[in-house]
Amino acid sequence: MTVEIVKYLHDIKMSIDAINEYLGEERNFFNFQGNRMLKKAIEREFEIIGEATNRILKIDNQIAITSARKIVDLRNYLAHAYDSVDYNTLWGIISKHLPNLKMEIENLLNKK
Repeated sequence: MTVEIVKYLHDIKMSIDAINEYLGEERNFFNFQGNRMLKKAIEREFEIIGEATNRILKIDNQIAITSARKIVDLRNYLAHAYDSVDYNTLWGIISKHLPNLKMEIENLLNKK
């Protein structure tokens, strides 16, 4: 695994950790939905995750990240369709997919 990929994997992990920190232990959707600054901070972390994933794919398109293309597509959606973000969908990604992504990234970092 290249040094660049390891750096991008660390960037992804840091953004996942930041999202989890922003949400805290309570993870209340209504607090999330009603807090513009929190939503924008989490959007930014997803943009970083998507950009880092895209850079990894350019180096190694066989990297073991489930739904890597969808992660990049989410980044593009957040960056370009900023005025139509569906926060229910974003919350679903946080709840259902982010824990799995964190595990995959940590496994990749442990293999380096």
